[in-house]
Amino acid sequence: MKILADENMPYVQQLFGDLGTIETVNGRELAPEQVKDVDVLLVRSVTQVNQALLAENNQLKFVGSATIGTDHIDLDYLANRGIPFSNAPGCNATAVGEFAFIAMLELAQRFNSPLKGKVVGIVGAGNTGTAVVKCLEAYGIEVLLNDPLLEQSGDPRDFVSLDTLIEKCDVISLHVPITKSGEHKTWYLFDEARLNSLSANTWLLNCCRGEVIDNRALLKFKQQRDDVKVVLDVWEGEPNPMPELVPYVEFCTPHIAGYSLEGKARGTYMLYQKLAEVLQINADKQMESLLPALWSERVLVQEISDERALLQLARFVYDLRDDDELFRKQFLNNQGFDHMRKNHTHRREFSALKVGNSGQTNVNWLSNLGFSGVEL
Repeated sequence: MKILADENMPYVQQLFGDLGTIETVNGRELAPEQVKDVDVLLVRSVTQVNQALLAENNQLKFVGSATIGTDHIDLDYLANRGIPFSNAPGCNATAVGEFAFIAMLELAQRFNSPLKGKVVGIVGAGNTGTAVVKCLEAYGIEVLLNDPLLEQSGDPRDFVSLDTLIEKCDVISLHVPITKSGEHKTWYLFDEARLNSLSANTWLLNCCRGEVIDNRALLKFKQQRDDVKVVLDVWEGEPNPMPELVPYVEFCTPHIAGYSLEGKARGTYMLYQKLAEVLQINADKQMESLLPALWSERVLVQEISDERALLQLARFVYDLRDDDELFRKQFLNNQGFDHMRKNHTHRREFSALKVGNSGQTNVNWLSNLGFSGVEL
């Protein structure tokens, strides 16, 4: 069995090596002739899987995408050909949630405007949006949700309209899939008019898809409204962000919000489990065996006396400033955006750090934030 996998997908050899011959490729440049004799195709969001790509293949048994979204997959075409497909919903939700939370803490520190006491709006309350909520609620932050599709589906949580969210929230974090049509389309959800409706000193974060914000409109808006602070992990026209926009963005990263080692391993592992199900074989490998050992057995915390102390603890796991600095230096290089993504291998999640309490102060809420081993 021949398995073709994106070269940036980790742990493929460890998980799929026993099932066949593995070939890795540049997923953004994948061509039909490379796929014609493949039995299993493993991709990420940079590969468009459609009739044009698969027309020469008549033996494909499985397509897997180690992503939450499926906008790069022609699901109808796969279904019509009877080709099993699986994505990895929720695989990197924790990573995205922690990234957004850390970005908010960084903004708070940089602009001397504490996150505590602000109201945060989450646009898109699926897996990633819910992961952001988990962090925020652990820290005692009031959260408003907007997700008309989940609201219509009977989700029991409380939702508000997007206009109400924009009016009432100090921080807005975007976590929607990209949809180009329909009543609730998300393409250019934040266009010029919606950007202009933002209240003074709003923080706007986008960790989902670049085209959810009209980047040209955002540039024009930021040139006039420096009070609004912006964090962009995703960009219109990836892998070529608009160079003029970058200086106006407070924190810039190359679509790596979900790129924790845990998230990457989880995505590949979910595809391994699904392929084993399709092939009717036993999935006998464990995800935990893929991850490297923790760099610190335990960090003793006497107390989290203020927001700066919490940020310092978060930075011990992931320092967003490093990726922001690297982005500004390299994004204009030839294939710089994709190079940064490919080589982003250092980030862990809060769960990788065990926190012990060395004082009398209750820091047990850190376990709700995601840290491991918190003891009273």
